[in-house]
Amino acid sequence: MKDSRIKLRSAGLGYLINRIQTLFVSMLRIWTIPIVLMLSVSSGFTTYYGLSHFITPWIALIITIAIQSIIVICSLEMAGIHWTANRVRYFSVVSSLCIAVTASITFSYFKFYEISEQESLHIDRVQQIRQDIKSYLGSVLAQKSQLLQNHQQALDKASADVSQAYFGTHEQIAPGYKNQIGEGPFWRHYNQIYQEKKQAFQVQEQAFLDLDAKIRQLQTSLGDLDVAQNQETAYYQMLKNYQDIQLIVNQLSSSAGLQLPDAPMLMTYKQFVEEVKPSFAMWQGFSWFAFACAAMVDFFTVLLSYRLEFTAPGPLTVQEEELVFECLRQFSEFRINQNDELEMVIEKSELEKARRYSDWSRMFVVGLLLSRGFLRKVDARTVEFAPSLYPLIAEKMSDKIAALKAKSLPKAPADEP
Repeated sequence: MKDSRIKLRSAGLGYLINRIQTLFVSMLRIWTIPIVLMLSVSSGFTTYYGLSHFITPWIALIITIAIQSIIVICSLEMAGIHWTANRVRYFSVVSSLCIAVTASITFSYFKFYEISEQESLHIDRVQQIRQDIKSYLGSVLAQKSQLLQNHQQALDKASADVSQAYFGTHEQIAPGYKNQIGEGPFWRHYNQIYQEKKQAFQVQEQAFLDLDAKIRQLQTSLGDLDVAQNQETAYYQMLKNYQDIQLIVNQLSSSAGLQLPDAPMLMTYKQFVEEVKPSFAMWQGFSWFAFACAAMVDFFTVLLSYRLEFTAPGPLTVQEEELVFECLRQFSEFRINQNDELEMVIEKSELEKARRYSDWSRMFVVGLLLSRGFLRKVDARTVEFAPSLYPLIAEKMSDKIAALKAKSLPKAPADEP
């Protein structure tokens, strides 16, 4: 009884090459599958992150799964079809893939933008605080100069009044008492005013010294925002120094009857450390790095999925090889196409159509080879050989040539007893 199990050829250089190639390709295919899955999960995570800021999380999860599934499925589909074979199907697959990739890149961009711009965002916030404080301190210093000038002018006037009262030349002295030198009532009056203004000036100078000390502390705390290990403590210390300066400036301005300088409202600590909230406004400050990272993940997913389907599966059995070789010999129109591959026409010839020739067996073989990846469909009437099919056909042709040579050799005469 014949063994009904499928037997594989165990000899032949072409078959050996095909087995080695198939083994190598199979290993790559096995390794490609987890890579594609990991890339798809990674892209799905970033896509979900962006989507979840705009819609309900569970809906975002469903849409993310759909997007990643479409990317992988359409990439696999593209490897198995040719645009001239079925244009409608091809363009529908390409359109679906483009839409899915666009959606994935768009929402993944938000996550990569946050990662790439997080440091820049922190720097921008620190710069904004520094700019606000700088403008406020500029107005404070201008008001400080004005106060010092006013007090100095008042002190100089009081000093001049004291001198004029001492020498009797003050305009307020009655004509009968003018030009009398000495420390009289007028002098004592203006001297008291002078001493009061001098004391007030000294008090103000001390207040300005305290203000300068607070300004130095504020500038130091601003510098600590970039290097402090405990950023929260450093930020609240900066706010405290800023509020102390405001208190001193408000007291000095109120006592002098001046208008209070406009103090900017600094952001809270929560606003200072707040993460980036995805919005389409991010596209205004476009980041090529974030876009490249988002596109790179989907590009590798598409590429590996495409290659996963584009490579050929396992070898043919002995029976399948015989069937393939015999049926392929029935085709008559072959040529080398622009891809440097052997291309053949699978339609019936005019003579075969006239004779109503049944090509079921050879079309079955074409379908078998297409499904196994040994043939690639070019259009509705032609297919091309895949690289893995050449060694099999070469082996079969070698066997046929060897058999013909063996038949053509004369048989050796049998030895007589």
